[in-house]
Amino acid sequence: MTDDLRPAGTPTLEDVARAAGVSRATVSRVINGVRNVDPAIQEAVRRAVSLTGYAPNRAARSLVTRRTDAIALVVSGAGVEPESADGGPAGDTADPENGSSFTAQVFADPFFGRVVTGVVNYLRPRGMHPVLMFAETSRAREDVVSFLRQGSADGALVVSTHAEDPLPGMLTDAGLPAVLYARPARPVRISYVDLAHQDGARLAAEHLLARGCRRVATITGPLDVPAGQERMAGFRDTLAGHGHSYVPIAEGQFTQESGEAAMERLLVEHPDLDAVFAANDLMAMGACHVLREHGKRVPEDVAVIGFDDSSAASACRPPLTTVRQPVEAMAAEMARLLIERLSKPDGAATSVIFEPSLVVRESA
Repeated sequence: MTDDLRPAGTPTLEDVARAAGVSRATVSRVINGVRNVDPAIQEAVRRAVSLTGYAPNRAARSLVTRRTDAIALVVSGAGVEPESADGGPAGDTADPENGSSFTAQVFADPFFGRVVTGVVNYLRPRGMHPVLMFAETSRAREDVVSFLRQGSADGALVVSTHAEDPLPGMLTDAGLPAVLYARPARPVRISYVDLAHQDGARLAAEHLLARGCRRVATITGPLDVPAGQERMAGFRDTLAGHGHSYVPIAEGQFTQESGEAAMERLLVEHPDLDAVFAANDLMAMGACHVLREHGKRVPEDVAVIGFDDSSAASACRPPLTTVRQPVEAMAAEMARLLIERLSKPDGAATSVIFEPSLVVRESA
């Protein structure tokens, strides 16, 4: 550890060493987290750090540890990109509004705010901080890989919004430490956290059946995404086990607008339905809006259940009954797995699956 990069007049390692009554090398070992330092000496150094107001110089520390204590929190999408005149990806000629549109969609979804909260709450007490990055185009994905290769962050926490997203594979191919939120649609040797989605959908189906609902439909998430597939499968399988051989479906895209459009289609094709399970809260909110416009009372005429227990659930009118996904805890676990990977670079990829729960409110 060196103080060469430290501004003049700020406390140094020597100041801490004098206050603790130990050597400069011992202070450096404690601050850098080296093991096998006597606990009494560690406590003396920590008291001296507090007394002197010493703060480790990150630039200097990174020379020793080769760690930045920065983590890339990447929201990645892989939608259809604009094409150039020759039919290939447009690259730099792409519509500049596409990036801002993707960013606006991310910030409009309360799910991402919960992810950030979970990550920050886990990293901050450990002196680590996230760097938010967006990877909605091939160029942006390459930038993320380059950012990590250059050592600008120690690893990546990736939230992917598209089943065909190549970023997880790009990171693993480059040998870069990364953890994914949700199981990848295609096999990739990467650690991830996920939810038992089918169990959550089962809870929703059983609740609607217990209410006496018999003409039940579902608004699914995107069916090329594992979460969308599993929530639909869990719901339909549970109903089939209770003698409901046919469950109408309308596919949505996890947005309120897609929930509204799906509810409109369901009402045209099945005007007598008495319950709807939407695969996330935003789509459930959209469904409630359309039902009110059609003079349907929720839940008296049509019961509605969402999924996630996001802020949209309590903001909806009436407040949504929903399947709770513990997003903050899952995001924190994602950060823990990454830090574990950083300490054990050769460790095997792993997965952690969380259990959902049903939160009963007024909509069902």
